[in-house]
Amino acid sequence: MELTRRTFVKLASMAGLVGFTGALAACSNESAGNKNVAEADKIPLDGKAKVYFTKNIDAEHLIAIYQKINSQIVGKVGIKIHTGEPHGPNILTPDLVKPFQAQIPNSAIIETNTLYGGARSTTERHRRTLKTNGWTFCPVDILDEEGDVNFPVRKGFHLREVAMGSHLTNYDSIVVLTHFKGHSMGGFGGSLKNIAIGMASGQVGKNQVHGLADTDEWLTGEIFMEYLADSGKAICDYFGKQIVFINVLQRLSVDCDCVGVGATAPIMPDLGILASTDILAVDKAAVDMIYNFGDERKNDLIERIESRGGLRQLSAMAEHEMGSSDYEIISID
Repeated sequence: MELTRRTFVKLASMAGLVGFTGALAACSNESAGNKNVAEADKIPLDGKAKVYFTKNIDAEHLIAIYQKINSQIVGKVGIKIHTGEPHGPNILTPDLVKPFQAQIPNSAIIETNTLYGGARSTTERHRRTLKTNGWTFCPVDILDEEGDVNFPVRKGFHLREVAMGSHLTNYDSIVVLTHFKGHSMGGFGGSLKNIAIGMASGQVGKNQVHGLADTDEWLTGEIFMEYLADSGKAICDYFGKQIVFINVLQRLSVDCDCVGVGATAPIMPDLGILASTDILAVDKAAVDMIYNFGDERKNDLIERIESRGGLRQLSAMAEHEMGSSDYEIISID
């Protein structure tokens, strides 16, 4: 049997990962396009990751910046965005995303149900919310509509596997399109949070990533960031080079889009769009832009990041060798 990414995940799941993933990982790297296949793949040859930037937040520039990073996006493509709670005031808008999605062949928006109750906790409720928020212009695949599949976490801080929405294995490539903002638990919600929580299945995977499967209590602080990194690593290992990351620094509330209409109004101005093939570099660049902003309007967001231990997201990704902390900004304007 050919060892594709899909069979890798399924076999690893059935084997329980005990005495299995080490040997399987060694033979799956080539077929899975794993980022850990060679030392040279861990960091760019010149030591710096390329992060593209535009100050213009519109569909034209979103498409242009994506075209700088999309050379290995092929086949069936999932566009992972946070579609938001009903009438969420800060979400990326369908007006921005619609023309972007239209120029990516064989693509669909992908989402998962939520762990907490409410308007997106079941597939039926979620689909009503998608309609309310205007996500009707293309297919929207709720990844855990038909359950989940375990993705192995190799050398995780805490997790050995994470249950992702089962439909995720139907995709060849992923475009992670993230509304970068604050987050009540993570400090900030960037590309890592978008995949680590956003692709985990609502009732199983999100339990694991929040630590509820281990402790019966919601994790907080730096240990939660390590769980996020474990989950994100599983996804990045699986898709290898066929996953790219875009952070839109717009409506920079201290709250996540999961808060909905109750989200705190942004104080900081919009900063622009960042894009990279490197998840650590693109999240670090976004955080650095906030810290380097020129006046006190950044203070609330920085306080949110630091009070939750959010910077541990970056150091945990670095320890997992998920990307480079050293990057260069390349403006496309």
